[in-house]
Amino acid sequence: MISRKITKEILQLKKEFPIVTILGPRQSGKTTLVQDIFKTYKYVSFEDPDIRELVKDDPRGFLKEYDKNVIIDEVQRVPEFFSYLQTHVDNIKKNGSFILTGSHNYLLMESISQSLAGRTGIVTLLPLSMEELPKENISNLNKAIFTGFYPRIFDQSIRPSSFYKSYVNTYIERDIRMIKNISSYSSFLRFLKLIAGRCGQVLNIKTIAEDSGISYHTAENWISILETSYIIFKLQPYYKNFNKRIIKSPKIFFYDTGLLSYLLGIRKEDELTNHYLKGNIFENFIVSDIIKYDYNRGNLANFYFWQDSNANKVDLIIDNGQDVTAIEIKAGSTIRSELFKNLVSWRELQDNKKQSEFLFYAGDMNISRKGVKVLNWKDLAKIKNLQLF
Repeated sequence: MISRKITKEILQLKKEFPIVTILGPRQSGKTTLVQDIFKTYKYVSFEDPDIRELVKDDPRGFLKEYDKNVIIDEVQRVPEFFSYLQTHVDNIKKNGSFILTGSHNYLLMESISQSLAGRTGIVTLLPLSMEELPKENISNLNKAIFTGFYPRIFDQSIRPSSFYKSYVNTYIERDIRMIKNISSYSSFLRFLKLIAGRCGQVLNIKTIAEDSGISYHTAENWISILETSYIIFKLQPYYKNFNKRIIKSPKIFFYDTGLLSYLLGIRKEDELTNHYLKGNIFENFIVSDIIKYDYNRGNLANFYFWQDSNANKVDLIIDNGQDVTAIEIKAGSTIRSELFKNLVSWRELQDNKKQSEFLFYAGDMNISRKGVKVLNWKDLAKIKNLQLF
C-alpha cells in the first residue's frame, strides 16, 4: 500500500471529534486507508444492499451492534441514519468512535450540516499527489500526466486506458444516478468531454451549454455535479486591491490528469507532446498537485488565478493573509526571458504584503532569474521543501 500524507491529519481529528469523515472521489483510496489506520475497528459498507436495508429498518438496532470503533463506508447512501448517529455519539461521548467515508460531497455535506455539525472532523482524500508516488514513477512527465494518480493503477498494475474507461462508465451509470436524475447519459458524457476541452480556461457556461445542446440551467447543474463528485474544481479569480479591470469568472480544472487525458481522447502518453492543449494540461497537472498538498495537511490556503483585461495573468495565486505566493506555469522545457513577463507585471501591482514568486516548467533545471525561483516539474515530489505556502 502507498503511504498517504493525510494520515497525520486524520489521526489528529480522531482525538478531537467523536466522528471523522473522509470525503473524496471513488477509487481515491479512502477504504484502503481507513482500514489500514484503524485496523481494530469494525468495518461495514452501506454499498451492501443488505446492510442498507438493515440500517433503514432498524437504525437503533444497528447502532447497538456497531456502537463504537466502527468504519462506515459510503455513508451517504442512507441519509436518514445521520440523525440516529447524532444522538448515539452525544450519549457515548467518546472521540474517534466512528470513521465515515463518502464519495458525494453534496449528499454527505447536506446530511452533516443538518445532523452532525460540530461532531465531525472532515478531510478530503484526493488521488495520489506527486510526493506520494514511488520514485520510479517520477521520471517521465508525459507518463506521469497520462497515467494519472488513482492508487489502484499502481497497486494493481492496471493500464490507464482500462482503468479510466471503467471509471467513467461506473461514474455515469451509478454515481450520477444517485445525485441527479439525468435522462440522457450520452449527453452527459458529451458534456463531460467538452468540459475536459476547457481545462485551465476561464469558464463560459453559455458557450458550453450551446456546444452541448443543453440549456444554461442544465449546464450549471451538471457542472455542480462534477464538482460535488470530485471530478472538477473551480479556481476563482484574484481581485484584491486592484483597480484594473479583471476577469471575474473562474477557471476549471480536473483533480486527475489521467482522467482528463482519457476524456480528451489521448490513448498514448506520447500524444501529449504535440497535443493542442499541452499547456493547459500541464497547468492542470501543477495546480491540482499543489492543491492536493494542501488538502493532505488539512490546511486552509486560498487559491486563485489572476488575469486582467489586458491579458496580464498569473496562473496560480496562494493567499495566506499576510503572505502571497504567485506561480507561473509553462509547459516548455526552455527558460526564456518572456516567461517572466507576467510575474513582473504582477509584482508592480503589489502592496506591502510579503510575497514570493515561482515558475514551474517542464525542463530539468532549478535556477533564479529576475527574483523568481524557477522549479522543474519533479520538484512537486518534494514540495514541502519549496516553501510555497
